[in-house]
Amino acid sequence: MDLELRDRVFVVTGGARGLGRATADCLVAEGARVVLSGRSEESLAAAAGRLGEAATTVVADNADPATPARLVTAAQDTWGRLDGALLSVGGPPKGPVTGITDEQWSTAFASVFLGAVRLSREIGQALPAGGSLALVLSSSVRVPLREMAISNGLRPGLAMVAKTLADELGPGGVRVNGLLPGRIATERVAELDASTGDAEAARAAALRTIPIGRYGDPEEFGRVATFLLSPAASFLTGVMLPVDGGMLRAL
Repeated sequence: MDLELRDRVFVVTGGARGLGRATADCLVAEGARVVLSGRSEESLAAAAGRLGEAATTVVADNADPATPARLVTAAQDTWGRLDGALLSVGGPPKGPVTGITDEQWSTAFASVFLGAVRLSREIGQALPAGGSLALVLSSSVRVPLREMAISNGLRPGLAMVAKTLADELGPGGVRVNGLLPGRIATERVAELDASTGDAEAARAAALRTIPIGRYGDPEEFGRVATFLLSPAASFLTGVMLPVDGGMLRAL
């Protein structure tokens, strides 16, 4: 299948590692160009070095109100167009509702929630007909995750914002969708397993909940995200798509 991505340009936040990096790799493999953003200049440079002339980088924090305009400008100045974005909103601190402080909630709201809303709103309005946004959320959109109170609180709201934005931008030909990764073998998931004090036991327990019986590879997520962003998925909008090996039990 031709995904019709040659010479199209996408912003990928959190593009230096994990799911963002895997998606950037897949986009470039299909002929697209990418603007990678993140907070570490060193890790961004390493990622861009592997992608060559198909990538440029912007050191930026999703919580900074100036970030959306900087990303749009980088795409337009470098390649003269912008066709979409993968908005990876990062992982908030782990902990129960009873153990999370007001300050932790406020900090996470500014970056995970408001940062994602701002990026979606500003980049979405800058896209032409045929443009596409995809937000990297979590299976916590549908089912609460143990010891992940902030994610459980914020990500369902982001999913509803994405669904609403799909309604608003749809008449202009711009699509908005969400991706709900389950246990994908990224550094973030390894850190969460290790935080339990017994990473192997945590992994074994997680595997028992996944019908396919393994963690996903980042590349498997990247291929799904690339399809969802592409014109090949032109009649998909307002969708929250699990990429989880069957882990979610809700329809």
